[in-house]
Amino acid sequence: MNVTIVGSGYVGLVTGICLAEIGHNVICVDSDHKKIQSLKNLRSPIYEPGLEALLKINVRKKRLSFMTSVTEAAKRSSVVFIAVGTPSRKDGEADLSYVEKAAREIACGMNDYKLIVEKSTVPAQTGQRIERAVQLTLDQKAKKRRNKTIEFDVASNPEFLREGSAVQDFMHPDRIVIGVRTKRAENLLKELYRPLNARLIVTDMNSAEIIKHASNSFLATKISFINAIAQVCDSVGADVLKVAEGMGCDRRIGREFLSAGIGFGGSCFPKDVDAFIRLSEKNGYDFALLKEVRSINEFQKKKFVKTIENVLWILKGKTIGILGLSFKPNTDDMRNAPSLDIIRDLQKEGAKIKVFDPQAMPKARKMLSKTIFCKNAYDVAKGADCLLLLTEWEEFRQLDFSKVRRSMGRPLVFDGRNFLSKAVMEKCGFEYVGIGIGKKKI
Repeated sequence: MNVTIVGSGYVGLVTGICLAEIGHNVICVDSDHKKIQSLKNLRSPIYEPGLEALLKINVRKKRLSFMTSVTEAAKRSSVVFIAVGTPSRKDGEADLSYVEKAAREIACGMNDYKLIVEKSTVPAQTGQRIERAVQLTLDQKAKKRRNKTIEFDVASNPEFLREGSAVQDFMHPDRIVIGVRTKRAENLLKELYRPLNARLIVTDMNSAEIIKHASNSFLATKISFINAIAQVCDSVGADVLKVAEGMGCDRRIGREFLSAGIGFGGSCFPKDVDAFIRLSEKNGYDFALLKEVRSINEFQKKKFVKTIENVLWILKGKTIGILGLSFKPNTDDMRNAPSLDIIRDLQKEGAKIKVFDPQAMPKARKMLSKTIFCKNAYDVAKGADCLLLLTEWEEFRQLDFSKVRRSMGRPLVFDGRNFLSKAVMEKCGFEYVGIGIGKKKI
C-alpha cells in the first residue's frame, strides 16, 4: 500500500520505517528541512535501537522516502497518518493546532479517496473535528475549482510504542486498536497491518482515543502508587523492592511499572495525564485520582533533592555528579526528563553539576546551563562529593566502582532508580541511598 506519515518525530518516524519494513511504500513528511535532509542522508534524527539500520535498508529497497510537502505526499498515498505533536497548553489541554494544520494540508492534496488516520495522541472527539476540518477544506476547494466531491474516511489508530523498544513494540504488538466509522476504513487498516498477524481491536473513534489516554494514565498511576508506597517504606524502614516483588507476583497486579524512583517523564505520561484531566473537567468529571498521580510525581523529584540536602547538609559549593539524563534508558529523549528539574533545583542551591549520558548529551546541552558535560562516567566521578544515578542505562551497572570510589571526594551514591545493588555498592565502600529501602541514618 502507498502510505504517507505526516510528522517524523518519535512516533511518526518509527511508524513509517516499520510500515516500510513490512512491505509498504512509505513517504515520511516533516516541516523541519534539516530533519528531512538528515533522513535522506540515512541518518536518524533520534536514537532508537535498531531504527537507523531499518532506515538504511528500506531506503535502499526504495520503499521509504522523505519530503517536506504534506500536500504532495498525500496525492501519492491512499492512507495518510497524522503523527504530529500534541503538546500541552498551559491549562493542560492538548494543543491540536498541528493536527488541524495537517488535516487541512492533507485535504489540499486529495485527488481521490483517502483514509486519514490519527496516530497522534489526542482527546476523544478529535476524529470528528478532523472530519469537519477536512470536509470544510474540500468544500472550499470544490467551490473554487468546481471539483467533484471527494470521498474520505477518518480513523483512530493510537500508538503504544515505548521509547527504547519502539521497533520491537511495533513489530510484535500486544494489540492494534483501530477506531473506524466505515467498513471500508476497517478493511484498509486490517490489510495494512495484516503482515504483523496481531490481535486487532476494532471500535469507534471516541473509544479508540480514550483507550490511549486511559492506558497511559493507568500506567502513570501504577508508578505514582509505588512511589507513594516508597515514602511509607522509608518512614518505617521497609524495603520497597521486596514490597513491589510481593505485589507483582499477584497476576491481577503484575510487576511492570512497580519500580519506585524519581518519577515518570517523557512526552507521553505527563502530557497524557494532564490532557485526560482536562478532558474530564470539560465533560463534567473531576478526575481527582489523576491529579494526585501528577502531584506524587512532582513530589518525588523534590523529595529526592531534599534527601541529598539532608545527607550533604550544605549544597553550595559541592560538586555533584549526574549519571543519566534522558527520561529513560535506550533513548536520547529529554522531554520532561526528571533530571532537568533535579539539576536545576541543585543549581539553585549553589551546587556544581557534572553530567554524562550515553545518548542524550547533544540535546541536554541545549537545555542545561552552567553544567559541566563529561566524556564518560569516570570523569563525572572525579572529585565529586556524591553521584546521582538518574537514568538506568545498563552500562552504568557495569562500571568499575572501585575505580569510581577512588576518584571521588566522598564515596556517596544516591540511586534515583534503585538500579544498583545496595549490597554491592556498600561492599565497594560506598554510602548508598536508594528510594524507599529504609530511612538513611545520618
